Amino acid sequence: MNPIAFLKIKPLFETFSQDHPKLLMFLSAAAGQVSKDSIVEISVTNSDGYTMKTNIKVNENDTALFAELKKLMNK
Repeated sequence: MNPIAFLKIKPLFETFSQDHPKLLMFLSAAAGQVSKDSIVEISVTNSDGYTMKTNIKVNENDTALFAELKKLMNK
């Protein structure tokens, strides 16, 4: 990631973290439960009630990413 872009996004992420602390706590806890063949599903429902949903089946390459995300969230 471009360091300048990171500097722009950092304060936005900090505000997001303050506004939605339960989401980050959930993501931190969930990251510790993700293993190969786990299913990660995301859905978004807009204000009109339209829902989009997708999922992935976690592979071995993904587990390293989830482990690093968990470390970052616990700092």
